[in-house]
Amino acid sequence: MKMTELIKKFRPPAFPGSYILSLEGIEGAGKSTQIVKCKEYLESLDFRVLVLREPGGTSFGEKLRQAILSSSAEIHPVAELHLFAASRAQLLTEVTLKELAVPNTIIIYDRYLDSTLAYQGEARGLGFETILNCHSSFPLTLVPHLTFYLDIPASLSQERQKLRNSPKDYFEKQGAEFYQNLVAGYNKACELFPNRIVRINGSQNEEGVFEEIKSILENLIKQKYETTEN
Repeated sequence: MKMTELIKKFRPPAFPGSYILSLEGIEGAGKSTQIVKCKEYLESLDFRVLVLREPGGTSFGEKLRQAILSSSAEIHPVAELHLFAASRAQLLTEVTLKELAVPNTIIIYDRYLDSTLAYQGEARGLGFETILNCHSSFPLTLVPHLTFYLDIPASLSQERQKLRNSPKDYFEKQGAEFYQNLVAGYNKACELFPNRIVRINGSQNEEGVFEEIKSILENLIKQKYETTEN
């Protein structure tokens, strides 16, 4: 199947008034900080907000997460892909779809499909077509309504990781070339899904990043109320 036909299969779930958001970026981009800020802001507007992480979010997914991130042996890229897809499918069916059925719910994903495109598709060399084909069956065809990609250069990622001075997991141990490839992968994902992925300059301070995200969230919320009123 051609890439253009594959992309058409991916769409957000249809639960009026409820949304999935995701935050993406390489290590050190500031996802965790912005997720907290988004959650607090949306809750102040009386949304019911859940934060889910990938891989993880279920008992099954958390076991996979531990197996991947603590691995001392190299995991084959195809194995990585299917482990992440398995965790994602379980999280969607066990948690996400059930919770979205509750009105006024927003689920924030800490990583989603775009991480797989960047990490396994580009940096591991499997190619985007392989990733999308693996996700071409429901529920893996579901994507967020909006994705915020916190864009930072690979060099800044390395600097911020050094400042954190914390133990590195399986992916954080990869070299500079791997991170350059991740940035290239995210850039390609932005081109493939321009209506869903919003690029945010992650090199600015935390408040500057959040102000950009907040302005886009305000538009999403405005659309929600316009839809409800009509």
